[in-house]
Amino acid sequence: MIDKLELLLALAKERHFGRAAEACGVTQPTMSTSLKQLEEILGVMLVQRGSRFQGFTPEGERTLDWARRIVGDARAMRQEINSLKDKLSGEIRIAAIPTVLGMVASLTTPFRARYPDVRFRIHSCTSADVLGLLENLEVDAGLTYIENEPIGKVRTFPLYNESYRLLTSPDAMFGDRKQVTWKEVGQVPLCLLTPDMQNRRIIDRALASVGVEATPTLTSNSLVVLYTHVKTGRWASVMPAKLAETLGLADTIRSIPIVDPVVDYSVGLVIPQRDPMTPLIAALVQVAREVAPTLETDHASA
Repeated sequence: MIDKLELLLALAKERHFGRAAEACGVTQPTMSTSLKQLEEILGVMLVQRGSRFQGFTPEGERTLDWARRIVGDARAMRQEINSLKDKLSGEIRIAAIPTVLGMVASLTTPFRARYPDVRFRIHSCTSADVLGLLENLEVDAGLTYIENEPIGKVRTFPLYNESYRLLTSPDAMFGDRKQVTWKEVGQVPLCLLTPDMQNRRIIDRALASVGVEATPTLTSNSLVVLYTHVKTGRWASVMPAKLAETLGLADTIRSIPIVDPVVDYSVGLVIPQRDPMTPLIAALVQVAREVAPTLETDHASA
């Protein structure tokens, strides 16, 4: 049954029979047979079939919810039993929004010092994708905003509050200031993340609150692209304070606090609402709780 539910989850991820079968290491006929057997066991049709995948039936969507719960519990059981006979090991998969990537090492480094046999896989994506990957058991934890937009059925552990800086050269508009207002930021030609990124939506709302609309001269879903443009000294951007600090911008770039209003949002660790936690996730939560005060201290002194 669990193997069949794993196939169902793979189909939900790939939305394609062939790719789902390949991801699970089985042939497409084997996968089709297994799904039909699952339908016979449950007495309902789960998948809308045609020449290609067309989606799930209402019964299939509800079965997916149960599949995530059952498969998640089965994986947790195997991990916990293994941890009883061996020291903590395995891989933790974390999905993180781009603006927090600079602080991931603050979490993974102390964790690995304590549990050297644990590996990490870090995936950068939007906040919506973080939640989707978490729901479908494709990652074990997420790093994202936890108070700004609905985040669904997850457990949250705050790490730090994110505030914002104008990154610009000293000789550019407002480059000599100790702080700037959001209204003044609206006068600066900016390079920003694309609108599908929650950080960009936060910036847009902050500007809209003072009657200004963001009109960036360049957008990208890559912080590396924004960073390289800002570093030239000829572009400006708005970035979180902790990220600006982590990037180690050259002396030719100033990081200026933005006020009026002061905008900050909580960033944290999110995990599935599942008890008990797996040993790996329980250990990650413990390290996150220990690291959080230092992140806030670093942020306050930035």
